[in-house]
Amino acid sequence: MRRRLTGTVRVPLPPAEAFTLFTPRGEERWVDGWRPAFPAGAADDTEPGTVFETVHGDERTTWVVLARDPGRRVSYARVTPGHRAGTVTVAIAPHPDGGSTAEVGYDLTALTAAGAHDLDAFARGYAAFLRSWEDAIAQSTRSTSSPPSA
Repeated sequence: MRRRLTGTVRVPLPPAEAFTLFTPRGEERWVDGWRPAFPAGAADDTEPGTVFETVHGDERTTWVVLARDPGRRVSYARVTPGHRAGTVTVAIAPHPDGGSTAEVGYDLTALTAAGAHDLDAFARGYAAFLRSWEDAIAQSTRSTSSPPSA
């Protein structure tokens, strides 16, 4: 089974700043539990060829930065052994309100029957998944731009 999914996320930041939220280290600002590990280190976490790993529950995913256009676009290959493999691409565009729109595309293939079941559930919930990203990003940008309370 293969699923190609695309949707948009509103980001209340200009494109150059919004882009940083979709980098391996930038996602730590708003994704609960996201802790990328870089086996070979990474001075620039968006340099093509950079490899990092994430763990979510009992799943370990290996990611490779495929391409980037700083401030505009980044794409990753990702493999979760025994579950799914594919690509994730984020393209940032300016929004008339001064913020940005991120188009997020997943192109994933299930590697097992269990992976197919999980991928089907992911596809059904994709719109809600992206809404959760939008909410988390909005919350993180509010909390980092708010003045400290007395």
